[in-house]
Amino acid sequence: MADGIIVLVDGSLYARSVCEHAAWVASRTGAAITLLHVLDRREAPAPTDLSGNLVLGARTALLKELSELDEQRAKLARQRGRAILEDAKAIVQAAGAENVTTLLRHGDIVETVNELEGAAALVAVGKRGEAADFAKLHLGSNLERIARSVHRPLLVAARAFKPIESVLIAFDGGPSALKAVDHVSRDPLFQGLKISLLMVGSETPEARRKVDDALAMLRAGGLEADAEIRAGQPETVIAEKGEREGFDLLIMGAYGHSRIRTLIIGSTTTEMMRSCKVPVLLFR
Repeated sequence: MADGIIVLVDGSLYARSVCEHAAWVASRTGAAITLLHVLDRREAPAPTDLSGNLVLGARTALLKELSELDEQRAKLARQRGRAILEDAKAIVQAAGAENVTTLLRHGDIVETVNELEGAAALVAVGKRGEAADFAKLHLGSNLERIARSVHRPLLVAARAFKPIESVLIAFDGGPSALKAVDHVSRDPLFQGLKISLLMVGSETPEARRKVDDALAMLRAGGLEADAEIRAGQPETVIAEKGEREGFDLLIMGAYGHSRIRTLIIGSTTTEMMRSCKVPVLLFR
């Protein structure tokens, strides 16, 4: 992973976890970290309708006060953003990361990530943002938008970081799953970790061939890996194996091979992001 890591940080409870996950990646790969906080233009104050029955002097005075208030809000938002970035920098440095920069930007978060991701090897984000509630099945709206648009691998951090020693790859034989296996086989991030590959479905000769080819690719990369095919519903089988065997990271393609990937995230992917208690690494 020669390129850097873009880490999206906000004021949510997931911010520390995102930073610690990024520091773990950097410690194993030597990648630089860019901490990014975006002041979303959608949060700007709405234009005020002053077309009512105000006399000219009163309207002018009110416009001036509103303008000053908007300037103060913008100033406070910038100060808060810089404070969030400084806190995040302290967290990743305390976790051992050395090459760390901060970036405060204005605009839409997805457009900003798309603009910057070309120079990155990985994008990291929390499962829920600061505006989200903590209902079990709620996903942050920004996460869903980012997952649909980002082209780099997307690391979705769980609420708390724990050292990653074992990895489960949910494999369906589709293009994004094959991309994930190829990436894992070549990335130094995964060296020394226990890798398990799981395909959910009927064991046919075609399915067995795909699984064996993927397993051979992982082992050719020097990884300790095993694989199995198991019948059932993907969401249920993946979750059961993950919880029973205590995997620390789930890797999967963002889309199944039959999905309309320009429009939606695959249904299994969305469900796993909602319910999974460990970080998820997504590949398009």
